Amino acid sequence: MLVILGYAIVIATVFGGFVISGGSLGALYQPTELLIIGGAGVGAFFVGNNGKAARATMKALPRLFRGSSYNKALYMDLMALMFRLLSKGRQQGQMSLERDIEEPASSAIFSDYPRLMADKMLMDFIVDYMRLILSGNLNPHEMEALMDEEIETCEQENEVPAGSLNQLGDAFPAFGIVAAVMGVVNALAAADRPAAELGELIAHAMVGTFLGILLAYGFILPLASLLRQKSCESIKMMQCIKITLLSSMHGYAPQISVEFGRKTLYSTERPSFIELEEHVRNAKRSDGNSAEAGQA
Repeated sequence: MLVILGYAIVIATVFGGFVISGGSLGALYQPTELLIIGGAGVGAFFVGNNGKAARATMKALPRLFRGSSYNKALYMDLMALMFRLLSKGRQQGQMSLERDIEEPASSAIFSDYPRLMADKMLMDFIVDYMRLILSGNLNPHEMEALMDEEIETCEQENEVPAGSLNQLGDAFPAFGIVAAVMGVVNALAAADRPAAELGELIAHAMVGTFLGILLAYGFILPLASLLRQKSCESIKMMQCIKITLLSSMHGYAPQISVEFGRKTLYSTERPSFIELEEHVRNAKRSDGNSAEAGQA
């Protein structure tokens, strides 16, 4: 929604200001200039990216027009989930988590957090490292190094579509100049025409430079910036899980481990200590009710 709102503001202020200053929108309607700039940009995009990068970029575009799902409520759900898993492992033994980890869809713990389960990358991260913890073959330093490698790989993968859009946006002003130069060449080839017609041809040529710059800085480059912001949000979730699990491996109690994870979050989404404590208390009640139901 914010992307559409931003585009509307760009269009309204740029073209509205042009009209207010006495300009005619008809003079800006140059389909051939758009064809040159847009066609050259798309062609350069495919030249500069392999099939995987192109598909990743196309797949990422719809996400730009949706709001962020990484909010305080989701982070609190994540920390409640981690607390419940770690508490069960400490109270009932690590092997009691084996069924939850191998079959998350049928787990009483995981099933309480459908939004987290809908995020495949996040679920794979949790399940994979919980499985490694259950194996007992890695120490905290080895686990941290492995997590860092995976997080870095995810960052590199997330950078691919953002980098592709960034390159495309950087190219548009240059293609706008190409379109303008071609228009000037066309105008100079008609130098024998009356001055009014010649001036109109040169004005049409200048539209190419205008469109190239507008498309780059008003439409394409902001998308690349937004993609990087969304990538940082998803990576922050993984970092929160990493710190929580490592704290538990170092011997801290589940509630303290979750508190360490809370400290890694951005201040805009980070719950307060009291909010997290209350959320964890509710998770404890949930586990207690589940245990009573199982005994009954």
